[in-house]
Amino acid sequence: MLIELANAVGGYLHEVFVINLDWWVLLGFVAQAFFTARFAVQWLASERAGKSVIPLAFWWLSIGGGLLLFVYALYRKDPVFIAGQGFGVFVYARNLYFVMRDHRNSATAV
Repeated sequence: MLIELANAVGGYLHEVFVINLDWWVLLGFVAQAFFTARFAVQWLASERAGKSVIPLAFWWLSIGGGLLLFVYALYRKDPVFIAGQGFGVFVYARNLYFVMRDHRNSATAV
């Protein structure tokens, strides 16, 4: 029974990660790497500051990863993924706008 389960899991993983591997899957992995990198960037910036901060790179990585994942979701025709990433990219872009607006306003106030 345990060997059958191991074979079934192994067969599943082989299908998902080897047989189904194509350029779109590679794009998805690159997009996910951008998206994951944003957390590392945010964590390192917070550790350096000794408090929770969100650096500008976080928003750029969010937009880059989100857009690539959105394109990937469109190709896969996944409505849940399309809706989630489409809305997310809008939120990331809006936050980046606020950060850049505030930076511009503080630069002109000095």
